[in-house]
Amino acid sequence: MRDSIRHLLSEFIGTFALTFVGSAAIMQTTQGGGNLVAVALAHGLVLSIFVSAFMHIGAHFNPAVTIGMLVVRRIEPMMAGLYIVAQVAGATAAAFALKFAFPAALFAATRGGGQSISLDVTSGQAFVLEMLGTMFLMWAVFGTAVDHRAPKIGGFGIGLALTMDILAFGNLTGSSVNPARSFGPAFASGIYEAQGIYWLAPITGAVIAALVYQWFLLTDDVEPVDHGAIGAQP
Repeated sequence: MRDSIRHLLSEFIGTFALTFVGSAAIMQTTQGGGNLVAVALAHGLVLSIFVSAFMHIGAHFNPAVTIGMLVVRRIEPMMAGLYIVAQVAGATAAAFALKFAFPAALFAATRGGGQSISLDVTSGQAFVLEMLGTMFLMWAVFGTAVDHRAPKIGGFGIGLALTMDILAFGNLTGSSVNPARSFGPAFASGIYEAQGIYWLAPITGAVIAALVYQWFLLTDDVEPVDHGAIGAQP
C-alpha cells in the first residue's frame, strides 16, 4: 500500500508541476505578445527536473506514456489506471491553483494556459502533429530511461523532446502531447475545445512508439562493433 501511495504521489506532483509551470509560462508570455521559445523552455525544464527527481519511482506524468507502457506490459493494468487518475488530478489541481493565483482576466483570456488548435490547420493535421510529437517524446522516454543501455542523463533527453515538440508546432496545436496537461486547464476554464484530439492523438502516438521500440529496437544483445554503434571501439 505504501509503495502504491509513493507512486501515485510522485505522478500527482510531477504532473502538477508540469501543468502549473507550463500554463504559467503561457499566461505570462501572453502579456508580452507571446514567446514560443520561453514556453518551450519552461515545459522542457520542468519536465527534465521532475523526471530526474522521480524517475527512480516512475515519472510518467502523462496518460499517453502510461498507456504506451501498459501496451508493452511495463506496468500492471490496475497501477496504470491509478497513475492516470493521479496525473489528471495533478493537472486539474494545478489549473485551479493558477485560477486562484493569477489575475482572473488573464486566466480567462488564455484559458488557464491551455492549448487550442490554430485555424491554420485542420483537425486531421492537428491529430497528426500531436501523434507524431508524442511518438518523439515516447522514443525519448524509451531511449533515455527504459532501455537498459540508456545513457545516464536523467530526464534531460525527455525534457528536450518536449521542448523540441513545442518549438516545432506549438503555435499550431499548443503541442500538448499529454492528455492530462490539456484536460486540467480545460476543466478549470470550462472550455473543452479539441479534447478528443488531445486525448486520442497522444495515446495513438505513444502506443505506436512503444510497440516499435519494444519490438524492433530493444535488445539484450551487445551491439556489434561493425554495426556502427556510437562509442563502439574498433
